[in-house]
Amino acid sequence: MDELVEFATDSGASVVVAVEDESRGARPVSRGDGVLRQAGQTFDGALESIHTAAESALRVFRDGELKPDTVEIEFGVKLTAEAGAVIAKTSMEGHLVVKLSWTPAAAGGTPAG
Repeated sequence: MDELVEFATDSGASVVVAVEDESRGARPVSRGDGVLRQAGQTFDGALESIHTAAESALRVFRDGELKPDTVEIEFGVKLTAEAGAVIAKTSMEGHLVVKLSWTPAAAGGTPAG
C-alpha cells in the first residue's frame, strides 16, 4: 500500500509523493486526519543522483563513435523516503530508454543543421 512522503525542496517548498509503504528513512508527521512521512533529504537532493546518471548517459552517447544528431534518454524514476530517487524497474530490469537519431545529409553532401 502507498503512503505519503513529504520532500522539502531546496527553496523551502514541499512536494508530497505517494511511495510504496516503508518504515525506514522517514519520520511521521501528523497532518489532520492522517500521517504524512517526512523524507530524510530534500526533493532536489533526491533527484541529484538521477541528474548525474542522465548527464553520464548523455555524455556516453554524444561523445561516442556514433555521433547522433539528437539523443533522448528516458528514465523511470521512483521516489522513496529512504533512498530518494532511484531508477525504477520494470520486471527485473532498470527502466532506461535511449533514442538516437541522425538527420539525413542535405543536398551537396553536408549535414543538415
